Amino acid sequence: MIDLKKEVQYVKGVGPARARSLNKLGIYTLEDLITYYPRDYEDRSIIKNIADVQDGEKCSIEAVAVSNINLRMLGRYKSIEKLIVKDETDTCMITWFNQPYIKTQIKRGEKYRFFGKITIKNGVRELNSPVFDIIEKNNNTGKIIPVYPLTYDIRASDIRKAIQNGLTLAGKLNEIMPEYILNKYNLIEYNEAMNQIHFPNDFESFRKARKRLVFDELLSMQLGLLRLKSENEKEIKGIKYDRNVNMSDVINDLPFKLTKAQLSVLEEIDKDMEKEKPMNRLLQGDVGSGKTIVAMIAAYKAVKSGYQVAILAPTMILAKQHLTNFEKILGKYGIKCEGLVGGMTAKQKRLALEKIENGEVDIVIGTHALLEENVTFKNLGFVVTDEQHRFGVKQRSSIIAKGKNPDVLVMTATPIPRTLALILYGDLDISIIDELPPNRKHVETFAVSRKLEPRINEFVKKEIDKGRQCYVVCPLVEESDDPDAPKLKSAVELGEEYKNEIFKDYKVEVLHGKMKAKEKDEIMERFKNGEIDILVSTTVIEVGVDVPNASLMIIENAERFGLAQLHQLRGRVGRGEYESYCILKCNGGNDLIRERMEIMTKTDNGFVIAEKDLELRGSGDFFGTKQHGIPEFKIANLFQDMETLKEVQSLAMQIISQDLYLEKEENKLLNILVKKRFTTKAELTI
Repeated sequence: MIDLKKEVQYVKGVGPARARSLNKLGIYTLEDLITYYPRDYEDRSIIKNIADVQDGEKCSIEAVAVSNINLRMLGRYKSIEKLIVKDETDTCMITWFNQPYIKTQIKRGEKYRFFGKITIKNGVRELNSPVFDIIEKNNNTGKIIPVYPLTYDIRASDIRKAIQNGLTLAGKLNEIMPEYILNKYNLIEYNEAMNQIHFPNDFESFRKARKRLVFDELLSMQLGLLRLKSENEKEIKGIKYDRNVNMSDVINDLPFKLTKAQLSVLEEIDKDMEKEKPMNRLLQGDVGSGKTIVAMIAAYKAVKSGYQVAILAPTMILAKQHLTNFEKILGKYGIKCEGLVGGMTAKQKRLALEKIENGEVDIVIGTHALLEENVTFKNLGFVVTDEQHRFGVKQRSSIIAKGKNPDVLVMTATPIPRTLALILYGDLDISIIDELPPNRKHVETFAVSRKLEPRINEFVKKEIDKGRQCYVVCPLVEESDDPDAPKLKSAVELGEEYKNEIFKDYKVEVLHGKMKAKEKDEIMERFKNGEIDILVSTTVIEVGVDVPNASLMIIENAERFGLAQLHQLRGRVGRGEYESYCILKCNGGNDLIRERMEIMTKTDNGFVIAEKDLELRGSGDFFGTKQHGIPEFKIANLFQDMETLKEVQSLAMQIISQDLYLEKEENKLLNILVKKRFTTKAELTI
């Protein structure tokens, strides 16, 4: 069998130029190519009589060309090509645009098979821009055709051909699943599954192929996570915190009341901290549910028991915000906090490192700078990672290694339905804050079309004139390779338009992920301080800086975002005393887009939204590696495949309980599968 790590450009028909287009889709190797699964399928195998086709129906027809191609030029580069075809039941007009070469491919009097969408106007049937074959061939019609996600510079037929050639080049693929599992769960063999997922003979073959590949993905993930959990649960001696240090000392002193959910979570954490076994707990809470105060109170117990605390934040500005808040709440108890972030002078950093090593600092709050080798703690006992999906297993491990089996609290604002969270985060215990503090403002949400843009702009001016501030979020930084790009305004483009035309009397700034960290932090700091009226941004503002004065969130091309992400973005406003609004601007409006936007306007419960997001979009987007923190799913849909997930979890628990490191002969293939899934990119994102 050929090396699957072979560069994709060496696949027949690809070459360097097309390889660059495939790279944009994340396809770099032969393996990437053959595991680039279809997002949908078109059944072009059913042939219909022209007279039986309904208006708007997509189907195949077999018909004879009864006219020559009528080619009409509309200027230098534009043209319309028309053809009349006929079967034994009726005639149909076929139209192509800007495809003059069709004239040489179709001959009058010959029979062809066409596939496309038929419209009926005044009794006349018309087929626009269909694909076609001569009857003896089945390249584009007469079978089930896979539909792949594309970029503007690669055609559907190109990627189909590349995958077909890739499968031929790969040859017969070796089995990756033990025989006892294949037999027990009635799974088809791997090679057949790979061929049938791309080019199924029929939908039953597709279902069997999908079942097999989903099973592989979910089982390897579960085995990896359960192994992590088992390793964590070994008889490792952790820290048993002082029972006489009471969290209530801080709780009763707070200028606000904690919610029942917060108190319940603190009780779980308190019990964990007083046990000898190291705590490994995931704290899930919606945007603004008050996870940070929970971390502070737990940190108080750790410090007063004689240990240091490390708080790992994903951005410099969030680390600074945490530092301010921790000092405000815990400073009165004689607890010393120190920041450790990029951008410090050499002298500031050296002094901070000395204090940490000498134990003069109780709580260290920082970014990735905390992970560096020269950061040495005197007595690290408690680690908090904020926004878990921004840090990988290796990063989490490297901070934990700076202490002696410290307790770990992992926080995330990405709501995941509880049953799913229990399965996904197999290596962690789970706490959920499922209610918002009473002072948290409801954010009025509206989904609108482009037609209302002038009214929205006036509303923005009105809010700013009241002294408020506004976020505007775009899906793109600059022009995109996406086929829909002409419809999308980038953050840079919109920022220029706002500065020079629509909001030229206001202070407008642009923020995006391609900027240097220092520049991003400076802009965010100025926005926080009220020096910027309108911040045009990409989703880099998704993770949490508090700007209580920001009352308006406008999301451009909201249909391009997942519901969970829209909910995260909406959570940036409503953090102060002012009425707050979120306006979702949409392009187009099919039923799915309308349904998704309606959910956003009707509920602000992150868990309801997350469940719906999973149901409507599947897990490919919802749990991408960047967002979530476990190896990416290429085919499994965690909503659709919940039954398989439960089945697989039960099997994984059984296997791990008998063979933790998958060393038995019968599990050797599983060991290879798990290692492959939890290394390289994936390892950084568990």
